[in-house]
Amino acid sequence: MAACSTPLFAAGGHEAAAIQLPPVWLVIPFVLLLLMIATGPLFYHRFWEHNYPRVSLGLASFVAVYYGFMMDHGWHVLEHTLEEYLSFIALVSSLFVVSGGILIRIERRGTPLVNGMLLAFGAVLANLIGTTGASMLLIRPFMRMNAGRLKPFHVVFFIFIVSNIGGGLTPIGDPPLFLGFLKGVPFFWVISKVWLPWLLTVICLVSVFMLLDARAEKSEGAEKSAERGISIIGKTNFVYLGIIIVSVFLDPAVINGFPSLQELFHLPLGIRELIMFGVAIAAYRTANPDALGGNEFNFEPIKEVAFLFVGIFATMIPALELIGAYAATHAAEFSVTTFYWMTGALSGVLDNAPTYLNFLAGALGKFGLEMTDPQHVIEFASGKASSIEGDVQSGVYLMAISIASVFFGAMTYIGNAPNFMVKNIAAQSGVNVPDFLEYVYKYSVPVLIPVFGVLWFLFFNY
Repeated sequence: MAACSTPLFAAGGHEAAAIQLPPVWLVIPFVLLLLMIATGPLFYHRFWEHNYPRVSLGLASFVAVYYGFMMDHGWHVLEHTLEEYLSFIALVSSLFVVSGGILIRIERRGTPLVNGMLLAFGAVLANLIGTTGASMLLIRPFMRMNAGRLKPFHVVFFIFIVSNIGGGLTPIGDPPLFLGFLKGVPFFWVISKVWLPWLLTVICLVSVFMLLDARAEKSEGAEKSAERGISIIGKTNFVYLGIIIVSVFLDPAVINGFPSLQELFHLPLGIRELIMFGVAIAAYRTANPDALGGNEFNFEPIKEVAFLFVGIFATMIPALELIGAYAATHAAEFSVTTFYWMTGALSGVLDNAPTYLNFLAGALGKFGLEMTDPQHVIEFASGKASSIEGDVQSGVYLMAISIASVFFGAMTYIGNAPNFMVKNIAAQSGVNVPDFLEYVYKYSVPVLIPVFGVLWFLFFNY
């Protein structure tokens, strides 16, 4: 989570012009890192498995050194990126550790109906404990229910529904929506405006999954389970989970006068992050051994996320600045369609939180509003703001940006942190998980793009 994020460029071209832009070639480390993430496990597995931390840190260091010594605002941007990364890793690591200490056993064989119901439940749960929390809590029970019949599409659709699209209804669900809340978007605005596209998408994906699962069941023969019931070991960890969710709101933008360690002591993290790291340590040290053992808990999934995303956060800085500048200077020309597809396309390969903020700033500028003023954001969300076109309510732009930034995170493994963790957990369990490229061309493009196209046609065709 990048709870302290701010857009690299506010609305309006004059702000963009005042900041030194990086050279275009500085995007190469980011592109190179994406290519290696996509091809490493497939073509040079042994090298990648042993050296991905060095590759990620090396490319991150290259960009960081350039910014630190060659860019006028470089140190400020690096400091801000470090704050974002620590906030992000505090949330995902604490949820990972806490959920690893909760062992859920569902004594029922996975069937198309049962699996579909679990995925739908996970989509709802993601709005209450975040996509990371829901993913880490349910992926292991989901795999145990389907032991012996797990196919790649089981993991893929879990990522689609629980790890991404499910969290599209509340600010707790996914970081971009929380950042919008911090900027002034009313807490219940998202669910009041987005529930129908969310519901249609979840129903569509669950239905497609159940059809694939029914076909797989028919080909292999159905097995019936004699036992039925649910047991939970490590229930005390739900208290830790509650502490994490409450701490998300410990922010000066939410609570007036709440202390900021960044401002008081110039630290790169705040009270919220300290609480989350503390909860992770306490949860691990007090975890039920049977729960950890039953979940085959280890730190490899979060280690992979930590190393790869430190590279992604650093190397994507030039790309975000260039995109932000373009959005700031061309926002007046952007239609709802443009905001929807551009926000979505970039959220699939960049951190969706700053992508959301940059396009939100651009959309506000199109209506003559500023993101630094919460009242402007409220006016924008209400649909009462007017632009030159005058025939499209401002709230539709916010809907398009909100849905695209969350939903399109399912397009790649790097679109959202839980994607990588689910992939790693499944791979450790011996599941035939699609590689990066196979995930995109075999699943996300043929399944998700048509669905997102229908959403655009129904709601954002302006």
